Amino acid sequence: MLLRQLRMVGSRAAASCTSCAIAPPALRTYAQAAPAQDAKPPVALYGLDGTYASALYTAAVKTSALETTSKSFAALADVFKKDPKLPVILTAPTLTPGDKSQIIQELQRHMGGQDKGDTVKNFLKTLADNNRLGILQGVCEKFTTLMGAAKGEIDLTITSASKLDPKTLQRLETAVSKSEYSQGKKLKVIPKVNPEIKGGLVVEIGDRTIDLSVSSKISKMNKLLTDTL
Repeated sequence: MLLRQLRMVGSRAAASCTSCAIAPPALRTYAQAAPAQDAKPPVALYGLDGTYASALYTAAVKTSALETTSKSFAALADVFKKDPKLPVILTAPTLTPGDKSQIIQELQRHMGGQDKGDTVKNFLKTLADNNRLGILQGVCEKFTTLMGAAKGEIDLTITSASKLDPKTLQRLETAVSKSEYSQGKKLKVIPKVNPEIKGGLVVEIGDRTIDLSVSSKISKMNKLLTDTL
């Protein structure tokens, strides 16, 4: 039933854009939201950015700075959205200690005084000292995932070959929310664009993936032809 609904939504979306699809994030299984006093991250994350995000979450809980840290990282995430060149700057191998210090000061300015206990400032210094400022954007995304899991939310990542309109995203969210895939939890829709899937939809919710992309169908067809020959 859900697959039929997703295909129908994808067909409607195709009429208004050249091609549409949905790409999966890292696979992960969501646990019950952790109590406020529990410093353990509510969900296991992987990768270097996931490791740093989990460590930050634990530190923020222990210092009673989780909410202010969350607001600070939301502000940092907005900076990345507004300045696509920032990731390139942060990964530059020629950054001097002075450059890194200046970058941290500028990022703090964009946080608008949200970082009351300097939790984020100290975290940024740790990244800089370990030459890891380049993973900051990933840490922002992973920290958002942790906060969502702590509130009982589950990510619904929708990646398309071209940008989907709000109505299409709403229809997809409604279809998934009525299925067993939602696990009865509140969905957090994360739209992404990936031209390489060529068309169709790839939906990931929690640790499940529904791949309806054109690229997937082509891959399966090629494999069938190869096996036949």
